[in-house]
Amino acid sequence: MTTTVENTGALERRVTLSIPLTDVRQEVEKRLKLRAKTARAPGFRPGKVPMKMVASQYGYQVETEVLNDRVGQAFDRVAVENNLRVAGMPTISARTAESETPDVIAFDATFEVYPEVKIGDLSTAEVEKIVADVGDKEIDRTIEILRKQRVHYHTKGESHEHGAGDGDARSKDGDRVTVDFVGRIDETEFAGGKAEDYAFVLGEGSMLKQFEEAARGLAVGESREFELDFPEDYHGKDVAGKKASFTMTLKKIEWAHLPEVDENFARMLGIEDGSLDKMREDIRANLEREVGARVRARDKESVMEALIKLSELDLPKVLIEQDVERLVDMTRQDMVQRGMDPKNLPLPPDMFTAQAERRVRLGLILAELVKQNDLKATPEQVRKQVEDFAASYEDPQQVIRYYYGDRSRLNEVEALVLEENVVRYVQSSAKVNEKTVDFDTLMGNQTAAA
Repeated sequence: MTTTVENTGALERRVTLSIPLTDVRQEVEKRLKLRAKTARAPGFRPGKVPMKMVASQYGYQVETEVLNDRVGQAFDRVAVENNLRVAGMPTISARTAESETPDVIAFDATFEVYPEVKIGDLSTAEVEKIVADVGDKEIDRTIEILRKQRVHYHTKGESHEHGAGDGDARSKDGDRVTVDFVGRIDETEFAGGKAEDYAFVLGEGSMLKQFEEAARGLAVGESREFELDFPEDYHGKDVAGKKASFTMTLKKIEWAHLPEVDENFARMLGIEDGSLDKMREDIRANLEREVGARVRARDKESVMEALIKLSELDLPKVLIEQDVERLVDMTRQDMVQRGMDPKNLPLPPDMFTAQAERRVRLGLILAELVKQNDLKATPEQVRKQVEDFAASYEDPQQVIRYYYGDRSRLNEVEALVLEENVVRYVQSSAKVNEKTVDFDTLMGNQTAAA
């Protein structure tokens, strides 16, 4: 029997599910008899409890289970008979008694279906393809960053195996200074405005600009008074936007000693034989891997934006709601990992709605494009991607086993490969505008570490 499906919106549908009461009663009786075989009650041996007592204790629960099963089965039949692609779970509500016949109990199932996705002519789309290179200059800069990460400090003027510094007795950028300071607002000291033996490196921007300027050019034992304007968005709300007067005394200046780029330095970076050539090769490989990942991310973003502009579809509300819940849960988990208590920070769903809508839209578009053009990830592609991930680790086989030992991890790799298949397909059909991006811009002025 075919059930009429009522259109109640662009994607919303409603059907009435009629469940024969005789069927429900027979199944309830059957399940109660099974339950009675193991039922327990004071004064009765297990399995000898009278059926009336069993029905009184378990009847409502069993009837609810039977109705849920029968409604689910009826809904599944309707979906199959009408070729419905149901999005999410239906909302079930009992119909009023006046609408029912004596031998039937009826329910309304309201649900959404997946939309028709119309993807325009890809040849009319324009996408950006990033071009970026890794050369000797980028390798040299990375080496400098790696040297700075391994810096150690010596007191200026004191003899040491590395020397006594540059002979400049006054503080300058690159020096680590240790200071005492006290700050006052309206001639009153404030919380957090006083410290002793406070150390920081000049020129790194870890302190407010006026504070660093005051510490620059001092000799040990000298003091300086200065005024500091706290920014309006300063993290300390009690002083944000206010002017303070500080007195600072310099107690110590230490100069930075960077390791030499030699065999010992190469060994610090994991090159067992200390080969500088091998070190540079490893750094180049790591930089090229990071550059490649960022180029792919930029290319993917360009393709996704083009697909959004080119596609027409309605979005199932239920899928957006589900994705909002996922994003809220992911945010809470991230907060916990960072040592924060999610209870102290409200996470209203509206914060995530726009992001969820975009994710759902792209998911539906990609699914349609993959189906139309058979772009699914092949086992060979997945294996290659896993091997690429593993290549940068000391024991690649252990990493490969890690991915192939858990289906959910492998699913993540498959999703990544599928997206790359889509990107390549769109690039092969659309107008591609190559754009050369310099290394600093691509990396956000942060060179990848080896």
